[in-house]
Amino acid sequence: MEKILITGGAGFIGSNLTTHFLKLGYEVVVLDNFATGYRKNIESCLQNPNFRLIEGDIRKMEDCERAIDKVDYVLHQAALGSVPRSIKDPITSNDVNVSGFLNMLVAARDAKVKRFVYAASSSTYGDSESLPKVEDKIGKPLSPYAITKYVNELYADIFNKAYGLETIGLRYFNVFGRRQDPNGAYAAVIPLFVKQLMQHESPQINGTGDYSRDFTYIDNVIQMNERAMLTTDPAAINTVYNTAAGDRTTLNELVGYLKEFLAFYDKDIAEIEVKYGPTRKGDIPHSLASIAKARELLKYEPSHTIRNGLKEAIKWYWESLK
Repeated sequence: MEKILITGGAGFIGSNLTTHFLKLGYEVVVLDNFATGYRKNIESCLQNPNFRLIEGDIRKMEDCERAIDKVDYVLHQAALGSVPRSIKDPITSNDVNVSGFLNMLVAARDAKVKRFVYAASSSTYGDSESLPKVEDKIGKPLSPYAITKYVNELYADIFNKAYGLETIGLRYFNVFGRRQDPNGAYAAVIPLFVKQLMQHESPQINGTGDYSRDFTYIDNVIQMNERAMLTTDPAAINTVYNTAAGDRTTLNELVGYLKEFLAFYDKDIAEIEVKYGPTRKGDIPHSLASIAKARELLKYEPSHTIRNGLKEAIKWYWESLK
């Protein structure tokens, strides 16, 4: 039985990875300080004999070392997300996303883990206007958060070259799905809009609604983590991959889908109007991933488009929030 450490394993993406790999029969250790994660996300795992929870902080080396003991693979998801959060408080974002990341790399090196797979970000593409986004062509970062995620990639590359640690970075593109928190000041757009529409409130789009994103369902992200962790192709290791659906949707189109699918449960939602506000600082106008590299080297094939991903996510939210 192989053992996986999932940092941030009580968060949205981390908890989905945790339940997935427990079902496959792996031993799973979760390290989380519950700054943005929730115990309810891993409640179903607590009685599993193959599961262990360590409440700790990646900013503390002793916590990292305790969690990584006898671990085969690391899936590093722990981070402080959100561009606006990083603009408001760049120091804490840097402490968690850079110093914490470095702690985990050092712990992984010393524990001689087989591979270190980490959550990178599409924000790394910065001001690059080329579409679709291809892994080896990036621009200048547009936020402190984007800087931290790019630094992660640089550190991972150096740890491979200097110490032989196998690393793979997954540049997540606007991930959504079950367990994504709709509350708080930095809630992602899809769960926030779903909650507002369910409460018959008008969602507010920042800008004109023409900005587009490559919205990516959680099951696609799980597939990419599994393939990155298990690949035996030397050409597929020590690099970064776009983790996306390979399609883009404007914010106006997104709201249209949400109203359409939510109206299945409450027909009045179809008539709710949208409000428009100022564009947010640090926002990238358009985001669309090329997934050719992941298809070629990891044999990745998205299981969900935005439409069927939204249908599943909205069913989960309707049952969870009502």
